[in-house]
Amino acid sequence: MKTFSEADIEYQLEDQCAKFRHKPLHYSMWAFPWSEKGTVLERHPGPRAWQSDILKGMEAHLSDPATRFDPLGIAVSSGHGVGKSALIGMVVDWGMSTCADCRIVLTSNTEGQLRTKTAPEVLKWHNLSMTSHWFNESSMSIYSNEKDHDKAWRADFIPWSISKPESFAGTHNQGKRIIIVMDEASAIDDVIWEVTEGALTDTETEIIWIVFGNPTRATGRFRECWRKFSKFWKIRLKVDSRDVEGTNKKMFAQWAEQYGIDSDFFKVRVRGEFPIQSAMQFISQTAVDDARAKHLRKEQYNFAPVILTCDPAWTGDDELVIAKRQGLHFEILERIPYNDNDVLIAQKLIAYETKYRAAQVFIDAGYGQGIYSAGKTMGSIWRMVWFSAKAGRTDCLNKRAEMFVLAKEWLAEGGAIPNLDELAEEMLCIEMMPTMDGKYKFAPKDAVKILIGRSPNLWDSLCLSFAYPVRSDITATKPTFAISDYDPFA
Repeated sequence: MKTFSEADIEYQLEDQCAKFRHKPLHYSMWAFPWSEKGTVLERHPGPRAWQSDILKGMEAHLSDPATRFDPLGIAVSSGHGVGKSALIGMVVDWGMSTCADCRIVLTSNTEGQLRTKTAPEVLKWHNLSMTSHWFNESSMSIYSNEKDHDKAWRADFIPWSISKPESFAGTHNQGKRIIIVMDEASAIDDVIWEVTEGALTDTETEIIWIVFGNPTRATGRFRECWRKFSKFWKIRLKVDSRDVEGTNKKMFAQWAEQYGIDSDFFKVRVRGEFPIQSAMQFISQTAVDDARAKHLRKEQYNFAPVILTCDPAWTGDDELVIAKRQGLHFEILERIPYNDNDVLIAQKLIAYETKYRAAQVFIDAGYGQGIYSAGKTMGSIWRMVWFSAKAGRTDCLNKRAEMFVLAKEWLAEGGAIPNLDELAEEMLCIEMMPTMDGKYKFAPKDAVKILIGRSPNLWDSLCLSFAYPVRSDITATKPTFAISDYDPFA
């Protein structure tokens, strides 16, 4: 029996990969251990049907010399659990293994999503591949282990920033291959999309731009892949989770019964459809747009008492939000990643309380009791708010519903909010739920988090300011320590 040396095997691998340069589906079927016992793919004969459709579309584009060097836009809007990250992993491994000096840039809606979900899934598929030994990896990159190629032949997971979009403006690779991947693209700011387009100008270059995500927003560049910019996105697919092999059909049936198949929740999380204002949507797009566009003069609100709010983070993926409302004017003072340093947050609140001479500070009691206690020991008496408490209004099921209704009435009176896409998204996804007695009731907070991928702390920080009446003649409680000892505004 003929034996093969290590060099022979490597030559055969390289030769086979060269044959798959323009055949990502064929490569994926060859490179991964489908149906192989003892592997994570033991029960999987190959890519799922919708994943195969995307890979076939890529093959058709790349195999045709007439279209090969035209930038290929691929947009996938899907429900929950369909295998978006798995397809990203297959595409990245094919891209790196079949083209020397391939450059890949991946980003996601948040840095947390990128680091804890997208990157680990891509690295998992990389390690399953026949060619994994050709590359080195770190937590945020995969790169060639060939001498002098580690800078040019690589895939990088890069968090996006509106203030620093340069990472996406300089992705060029003349004469070779560029792949750009946006995961959970609905929440990526339009400016990042715009600068990314600058990478599409290289000639004689294979350029593939893929955007995936749950369709959480009815506006924005991801939505426009199916409307205004549809001509660029040659491959567009909406994937219904109910039609995909291996998804949780029982859970989807439960959601259908609980929320209705035409609810925005079900459209976004299951059907892969973009939300519209449904019969149960609480705040209209018009109301949100009006509030975002409104600019008030200071004399229109500075006579009113200042109310500060603090909505603590629930989990490590969430933000703690400190906000301020004065009359019809609302603003976000600070957004802080999950932080369990209650003393630090209390010190920040005291500093803001003193700076703005706040009449009241409301704190979400769910995760804010430590902050409240720390503030109390420092001499500030604030008020905790239990969202599940009894409402003061007879038409509301609980305090949460009451605050939501009062916030909506405030908007109708001319309330002005910051021009933040995240806040607008949180407001638009709020849906009423039917009750036997006709009282206002809303989908629970964890359902909203499932819908948009994060806790709606910006919206809750506004609603907290309506928890209880605040008199204009109340002045801020003075702290018992010197503010000069701690200056968060420095």
